[in-house]
Amino acid sequence: MFCTLGEIIGSTGSRLERTLSGIPGKKCGTIIFTAEELSNCRDIATMQLCANKLDKKDFFGKSDPFLVFYRSNEDGTFTICHKTEVIKNNLNPVWQPFTIPVRALCNGDYDRTVKVDVFDWDRDGSHDFIGEFTTSYRELSRGQSQFNVYEVLNPKKKGKKKKYVNSGTVTLLSFKVESEYTFVDFIRGGTQLNFTVAIDFTASNGNPSQPTSLHYMSPYQMNAYAMALKAVGEIIQDYDSDKLFPAYGFGAKLPPDGKISHAFPLNSNTENPNCVGIEGVLESYFQSLRTVQLYGPTNFAPVINQVARCAAEVTDGSQYFVLLMITDGVISDMAQTKESVVNAASLPMSIIIVGVGPAEFDAMEELDGDEVRVSSRGRFAERDIVQFVPFRDYIDRSGNQVLSMARLAKDVLAEIPDQLLSVMKSRGIEPRPPLPATSDSPSMSSTTTTTTTRASK
Repeated sequence: MFCTLGEIIGSTGSRLERTLSGIPGKKCGTIIFTAEELSNCRDIATMQLCANKLDKKDFFGKSDPFLVFYRSNEDGTFTICHKTEVIKNNLNPVWQPFTIPVRALCNGDYDRTVKVDVFDWDRDGSHDFIGEFTTSYRELSRGQSQFNVYEVLNPKKKGKKKKYVNSGTVTLLSFKVESEYTFVDFIRGGTQLNFTVAIDFTASNGNPSQPTSLHYMSPYQMNAYAMALKAVGEIIQDYDSDKLFPAYGFGAKLPPDGKISHAFPLNSNTENPNCVGIEGVLESYFQSLRTVQLYGPTNFAPVINQVARCAAEVTDGSQYFVLLMITDGVISDMAQTKESVVNAASLPMSIIIVGVGPAEFDAMEELDGDEVRVSSRGRFAERDIVQFVPFRDYIDRSGNQVLSMARLAKDVLAEIPDQLLSVMKSRGIEPRPPLPATSDSPSMSSTTTTTTTRASK
């Protein structure tokens, strides 16, 4: 079954009912869509509840209760907006505090009914209904008081038993509200994204003078390294007012003595590794290919630590560091890299890794802690700061390079806003008031700061 958002909104009462299909000769039922415009309320509510003397539902034990919260809709129906965890074998449960956007709870309408059902969990999914009660955001916001002790009522029991009082009570233990800031709030307030590039110059990339090399400088098209750098850099540079980007290489022998380096400036200037704009980074990258010898091993930790030292100097939320690493293979210093990532996770910093070439990138997936948080010597990273993507997933077979590079940029940058917000929240940093607009700066790149810490230090 297919439909568009426009069809739903355009239906009478913004309610669209469609017949489901898929199994020939069989009725699959219907599905109902309803639409409601969300308010611009940014508040987040955190609350904790407990219950007392709930009905016993299990034959061989007590109940396993959990709560289901419903937001009331404009048409009088209810939509589930939160479920608590199950507390096993307990008629007086205390649930963990949970956080929910106020938009999800009541769409910013403080007097809108919030319905709460109390269930006894069953393994087969046929959970037993214990009872229900109603409240509102306005009532909940009073916090712990006599007004926030609710009788849990079961309408069927109430209709059958004359002496029925209730099926227990639920009490609000705590309630607090915080404003939810957005990535845009921080950018408008002057937070700069400081972009640093690190490129793999190990011998496994192949001889740059040969067409089979991942570093091959073709007169007709950019290689994978250049394409990835340009796709990501051209977007992120708009959030950096001075357009000066430290750019490093790793895994090469440097002239004149052949010393191996894992964090050498692409512009050969150890005092100032900044390149002017993404075009400046590309120019320095191509120049380095002509002067250094590709070698090895593939060590990530030195350049991560280089950027982390600069990020550690910024404690006021004025800057956030993004390190783009482009590589072709297996990490040689995995233990040290994990240690560096765990240390950097507490800093205003994110790491983007783009893998080029046909190699397997299992180790990179391990660093991208979406499933399991990165750890080192028993310490876990405070937050997930690594985003990995294989470049080959974005090669458009139809030849539409512009579209495929736009997808690459979108995916590698998708986690940056949440990563920035998580470190700001953990440090208790709020965005500054929006900077005044300037006539010569039409986009978010107009944000400026008086002091900038660079990865050149």
